[in-house]
Amino acid sequence: MGANDFVTIFFLVAAVLIFFQLRSVLGRRTGNEKPPRDLYGSPDSATGPTAPDAGKVVTLPRRDAAEDEDRFAAIDAFAAAGTALNDSLRELNKADPSFNPKEFVNGARMAYEMIVMAFADGDRKALKGLLSREVYEGFDAAITERETKGEKVKSTFVGIDKADILSAEMKGTEAFVTMRIVSQMISATYDKAGALIDGDAEAVAEISDLWTFARDSRSRDPNWKLVATESEQ
Repeated sequence: MGANDFVTIFFLVAAVLIFFQLRSVLGRRTGNEKPPRDLYGSPDSATGPTAPDAGKVVTLPRRDAAEDEDRFAAIDAFAAAGTALNDSLRELNKADPSFNPKEFVNGARMAYEMIVMAFADGDRKALKGLLSREVYEGFDAAITERETKGEKVKSTFVGIDKADILSAEMKGTEAFVTMRIVSQMISATYDKAGALIDGDAEAVAEISDLWTFARDSRSRDPNWKLVATESEQ
């Protein structure tokens, strides 16, 4: 037997001895083994009924009264606390924490001018993004009638004197805000022959409107739409 054969036999014997030694250790049950994990079952089946976190409840932090008052500070600055308007605006803020009455009024003022001028110009595209379907249909019908008769409207928007929130309410997830808007405008309507048939091309007229805006508080779209109009004159 050569030297190489002796070395080979030595390693074979050593390997067999090591195998049996490991088997005697690794194959032995101690009673502390973890139960087999169900990879396709529910999460509870992996931890078992005696999981260390079983029965524990995670308590989420609660908003305290001081935090609520901070949220409503902008509303209290806009409408006196304890009034019906303040209460209704708070309800809107609860549904939509981003709602700020002062910012809303500023946005409504801009929307009012855009809508009034788009209607005078017959700009249906601009109106469609600012009005509800029902209100748009009414505006569209008036523009169509004007076009059919060949009438033209020339308007100059002078400005807004007053823009006040009269009421607010939640209907389900829909928020509604009604405003009184008093504006100054110069408006004149001419027939197809160019004769003045309504308004005054030089006089400034005061217009008082009651407009209601609405928005779904769950929507990602932050824009409000005009859903109802009424003239106080």
